[in-house]
Amino acid sequence: MRNDAQLPNAYHACRLGYGCMRIAGDRDKGRAAVIAAYEAGYRLFDHADIYAGGACESLFGEILKEVSGMRDAICLQGKVGIRAGRYDFSREHLLEAVDGVLKRLGVDRLDVLLLHRIDLLADPVEVAEVFQALLDQGKVSHFGVSNASPSQLRMLQAHSPVPLVANQVEINLDRTEAVYDGTLDQCLELGVSPQAWCPIGGVAYGAWGKFASPAQWRLVEAELDRQAAHYGGDRVGINLAWLLKHPAKIIPLIGSTTPERITTALAASEIAYTREDWYLLNEARRGQRMP
Repeated sequence: MRNDAQLPNAYHACRLGYGCMRIAGDRDKGRAAVIAAYEAGYRLFDHADIYAGGACESLFGEILKEVSGMRDAICLQGKVGIRAGRYDFSREHLLEAVDGVLKRLGVDRLDVLLLHRIDLLADPVEVAEVFQALLDQGKVSHFGVSNASPSQLRMLQAHSPVPLVANQVEINLDRTEAVYDGTLDQCLELGVSPQAWCPIGGVAYGAWGKFASPAQWRLVEAELDRQAAHYGGDRVGINLAWLLKHPAKIIPLIGSTTPERITTALAASEIAYTREDWYLLNEARRGQRMP
């Protein structure tokens, strides 16, 4: 059985999730974006307590009060573990951080809580005790990690009282390490749901770090254009279809605040994307042909 098998139906209802990192920059635009995502069919909504210093969560909490039935229809996910100047998975900080998240969102429970970037000083036994306390208090239903290496996830899982359900990492055509470093292999092994942040980095906007060489990226763009013409789409849609093709069932987190872009991104899940085109785009990114 997959670790994520017990997640609420809302988690699996849409192949894409909505990332709320940018919604507080312009409150009216952010509100419109969240409502557009919800009405378009997005059901996983991802937060972190560091996004705009908690303002994104506060705005989302207002929206939950405005939109009847929304809270019960979605999977609400939060991330904690980063504080000013350091990472902190201590019992005191995690419990306090979760209480702050719930207060700002105006809810009494998170469907999923991810540990946000791994604290290298974390005691896995202490983290497990925090998980158990949050379960006992009814404040969190499921747990996972973000930006964890395979060994870090396995270390935390070895002590966790419940299966870890998700690992949120950067996966895009510019940064493809997760395909090769064991991250997606582990997700398939354990039934962990991989979530891709910055999924269209390098294609729709600049990636966080440029990993592909200019020559490699020219090959990527040429192949994206060829495939877009073939499937009748655009570069972004092909990019997302490439991610969705992977058997680990990657969930790309869309972070746009433009309703049209939020809605059109969903079309990627309808592309009958082939194994052959997946490998052709992969070869373009690597700059070398497969044997």
